[in-house]
Amino acid sequence: MLYFLQNTIASSMRPMLQCLRIVWPFLKGVANPFIFTELHKNYVTRGAIRNVLICLSMAISVPAYSQELQYGVRPQYLIGLMAESELKTKLLSCSKNTPRQSRFSIAHRGAPLQFPEHTAESNMAAAIMGAGIFECDVTFTKDKQLVCRHAQNDLHATTNILLTPLAKSCHKPFSPAQGEIPATSECRTTDITFEQFKTLKGKMDGVNRNASNVKTYLAGTPQWRTDLYSSMGGTLLSHKESIALFKKHGGKFTPELKEALVPMPYLGFTQEQYAQALINDYKEVGIAPSDVFPQSFNLRDVTYWIKNEPEFGKQAIYLDGRYTLPSFNPSEPNNLRPTMDELYDMGVRYIAPPIWVLLTVNKKNQIVPSAYAKAARNAKLNIITWTLERDGPLVEGGSWYHQSIKSAIKSDGQIYEVLDVLAKQVGVKGVFTDWPATVTYYANCMDLD
Repeated sequence: MLYFLQNTIASSMRPMLQCLRIVWPFLKGVANPFIFTELHKNYVTRGAIRNVLICLSMAISVPAYSQELQYGVRPQYLIGLMAESELKTKLLSCSKNTPRQSRFSIAHRGAPLQFPEHTAESNMAAAIMGAGIFECDVTFTKDKQLVCRHAQNDLHATTNILLTPLAKSCHKPFSPAQGEIPATSECRTTDITFEQFKTLKGKMDGVNRNASNVKTYLAGTPQWRTDLYSSMGGTLLSHKESIALFKKHGGKFTPELKEALVPMPYLGFTQEQYAQALINDYKEVGIAPSDVFPQSFNLRDVTYWIKNEPEFGKQAIYLDGRYTLPSFNPSEPNNLRPTMDELYDMGVRYIAPPIWVLLTVNKKNQIVPSAYAKAARNAKLNIITWTLERDGPLVEGGSWYHQSIKSAIKSDGQIYEVLDVLAKQVGVKGVFTDWPATVTYYANCMDLD
């Protein structure tokens, strides 16, 4: 307990100490009565004094996170729900392990199971849980500045914009529910400037479509998530700010170039310039290409990087969205165009479908790799998948992310069974997760990188 208190106090003091280092020479001058009298006559200096006080007050009030890695209670809770097995025994044997950062554990928008997605707080939580790779979903504002949002049109569901004067800028203003007609709104990053974007606060993703007013509309957090860590609002990030934050925590980067909902080119900003702008933000601050895994559902973005930024392109991830096609069947991967081999010949080395595409059940109702997974491996493609801990409780077989294996899923304890098949039988290189501690614990226990 003493160590915890010391660490907490030290962490909370760091911002104030940094501020003091900057202003100490100025404060020494102000401490001299004669100098202070002269300075007080100067309006500029009075402004500087105010800035010093603001700096100190902010330093005292900014919440500080302990930098020591920790699993928290969730991994042991999930293990406790597992049926007796060799896997459970192995996982229990690691209960006293010291947490280590793992690139196998990929923070999906931070830690949005409990924190507002794509906020500084969400990503700091992910860092504490040992995530080794961090995601910024990249879109752009009205003035073409890159920011972290899952979609260009999700501000109404993930921020407080509807409670601010910026609500009048939204693409579609709030409309209350009327009878069977649900409440609606649509607020885009392109509706506002970067400066305006930075005034917003993040909230837990979700809206209440039965709402008759804005406040009720914003209270749409799913019951299996929580608003416990969002009451003060999360800090929104630009793409550049996310790079600095992830670098600070020793992480690698996987930015996703999101589809633009505005017609492209947008005010002269072409799709190619958009893809290049993402890469440029890493080059400008000297981030090694080997630390960056750019991703896109648009295969043209991926091939653009392969051709024009080959050092970054060799790790570009093709997010395979072909599961939306009516003809898609993970048991018949040879019907896909391009085929897995054709993707490899195009220079693609990483492919990332959702979890359900990689898994199926055999005649014994056991979870096994799908034909799609086998085809990707046979083509020598590295596989990454998404998203663990996003379906909510699995007591009824899970939802969208587990749809191909619902018959085999009975409890949350099977999260680790799914993860084990993905790691050992499918051979995935990493797993996007809404709660990185779950994956970090497994990766540490199995000595995965």
